[in-house]
Amino acid sequence: MDTTKPSPIRVFINNIDSYASKYIAKFLSECVFGAQASEGDTETEEEEQDRLMKSGSSRHKAFQIVGSVCEQSEEEKPHVLEVYSKPKRDELLIKLLDCDVIIYNITQHADQVEEACWAVTALHSEMDHFPRPKMFILMSTVMTWACSKPVDADDPDQPFTDELLQRRRTHPNFKAHTDVEKRVVKKGKTNRALFSTYVVVSGLQYGMGEQLFHYFFKTSWLGQEREIPVFGDGSNIVPMIHISDLACLIQKVIEQKPEMYYMLAVDYSNNTMEDVVKAVSSVLGPGKIQKKPHEEAFLIEDMSVMELDSLTVNLRMESVHLKDHLSIPWLCEAGLVENIDLVVEEYRRTRGLLPIHLCVLGPPAVGKSTVSKQICEHYKLHHIRLKPTISEAIAKLEEAVKNTDSNAENEDSAEAQELLNNIRESMEQNGGLLDDQLLVKVVKDKLMSNPCRNQGFVLDGFPKTYEQAKELFDSEEGEEEDGTSSDKSILPEFVFFLDSSDTFLKDRVMNLPEKLVEENNYHQEHFLQRLARYRENNMQDETVATFFDEVDITPLYMEITSSGEPDCLLLIQKILDTVGQPRNYGTSIQEVKEEEKKRTERRMRQEAQEKAEEEQRETKEAQQRAQRWEEWTKQLQEVRQQEEDLLEAQSAPMRNYLMNHIMPTLTQGLMECCTVQPQDPVDFLAEYLIKNNPLNC
Repeated sequence: MDTTKPSPIRVFINNIDSYASKYIAKFLSECVFGAQASEGDTETEEEEQDRLMKSGSSRHKAFQIVGSVCEQSEEEKPHVLEVYSKPKRDELLIKLLDCDVIIYNITQHADQVEEACWAVTALHSEMDHFPRPKMFILMSTVMTWACSKPVDADDPDQPFTDELLQRRRTHPNFKAHTDVEKRVVKKGKTNRALFSTYVVVSGLQYGMGEQLFHYFFKTSWLGQEREIPVFGDGSNIVPMIHISDLACLIQKVIEQKPEMYYMLAVDYSNNTMEDVVKAVSSVLGPGKIQKKPHEEAFLIEDMSVMELDSLTVNLRMESVHLKDHLSIPWLCEAGLVENIDLVVEEYRRTRGLLPIHLCVLGPPAVGKSTVSKQICEHYKLHHIRLKPTISEAIAKLEEAVKNTDSNAENEDSAEAQELLNNIRESMEQNGGLLDDQLLVKVVKDKLMSNPCRNQGFVLDGFPKTYEQAKELFDSEEGEEEDGTSSDKSILPEFVFFLDSSDTFLKDRVMNLPEKLVEENNYHQEHFLQRLARYRENNMQDETVATFFDEVDITPLYMEITSSGEPDCLLLIQKILDTVGQPRNYGTSIQEVKEEEKKRTERRMRQEAQEKAEEEQRETKEAQQRAQRWEEWTKQLQEVRQQEEDLLEAQSAPMRNYLMNHIMPTLTQGLMECCTVQPQDPVDFLAEYLIKNNPLNC
């Protein structure tokens, strides 16, 4: 028995972080030697492992994947051995020469067309130095056939095939793709044993989270539009292929090395664009479509021009080579529309769009609706309350009956009319309430609706009894192996029981605003009846909690002891920690822009308010300063006047004394001094005053 471990085939894939390249790389990385499946093979993994062990084979990896990336990111790529971020041409050539198979995907990024052309040329020029044979696979697009004239003008349904290569006519925006295709084919004809080349012309790719059709899936999943748009008339036939089937075809080309060098990679569907959007809308969205002018598609921010062009392709194609020479184990042979449930499930799983189902139960006035609302806002779930759900159901039934053609027999309309009559009759007989059977039906229909199936829901205050829970969540498909039966598509993942003492609840209701009392019908007598009924239901042998225990769901019980905000925040945080991270789309580009716009507006309003307050404060301070200055000036003038008056009063006796006894003699002395003009006027004046002192006379 030969136990030598086979060497894996080293494969290079460009732009390995792009949609198609990523999933082809992942598919090839999971292929193993000795495990080549054939069409119709239903062998399980365990059976295959047993077979390999008996035959002496083991699950060695068949391919070793390396590749380039557009942008370096922190995303892990466990299926890729080496990643090259924006390598220079000479460095990249060394990497390519080290590989056995080189795959260039030019279906998504136009900037890769020129690089693919360079790569095949550079490899061809080094062909004489190859240590072993190499294969070059160009993955192109059906847009290189987009402008081809019909095969037979009298038979428009006749498809294009690989053998009609010479009749193809390229879309004006994809001529560079055609040039690369021709070059790849030409280079492979030099020495096919040493350097073989293949062109795989892919249909529009779908599956595994979506790329080209993601807009339609996301719009349907979000449920914000009443009708999903179809751009153009929608009658164009779209050649398509599931990304896994495309990857499987690439694997077959590598392993079998077929003689043909050019092949179409399309499934056997002939779906129109309208068929595709309608199928997506029916499973994920509102079930309705609306045709819009093709020009409006250019308003979609997430779509490139290449993708927008691809949505307009109108080709009926059939791959003869794939059918006759490269039989593959198809995943979606009949196309997207026929396999819409499988494709939608892949989309949800790949994107992590798993619905969250919660149930919040408890006595009246315990705060179920407040808690449910906050959970819905955090996780973007649908808040299911009985009154709004019943009102919505009645409105939909009335609309369905109203919009039905009265001259045409319509079973759906008859059923809607009958259900509407039953609901009205039940509400009349029960004082505005529904009997349990109709109530459960209305709630179950709501939970089974596409919005609740997509995002999830918080069921607020229902079911109230064991019987309601069993009827609501029971599966119609019969019992499971363990003897239980439950509809897992709507069964809650998490159940929260809020509870509090009757005294606390009564005090809370008494302190509620009158408006809330009216809205929730918390009038004393009615509230006490509801509270007593709740306690009675939970004292029975079979309760709602009993049902959830039977289906292996462990409720989380929470005691409410305070209405304060801190306790409420702690309660919500405990629930969020239990549920975990959201499982929906993150913030979209548009939402980011809107939130940024709101933040900018809030900041501008705040700055304007602060500026106005600052100006008002400065004006007030200026007025206060002017008033204080005026008061200070007035006080200063008064003080000066008082000082002058005091000085005047104090100087009057002295002035009188001087005028009477000194000034006359002094004045005469000065006049005499001026007349004589002595050399020493001071001595002269002093002698004059002594001689003429009135006291000496």
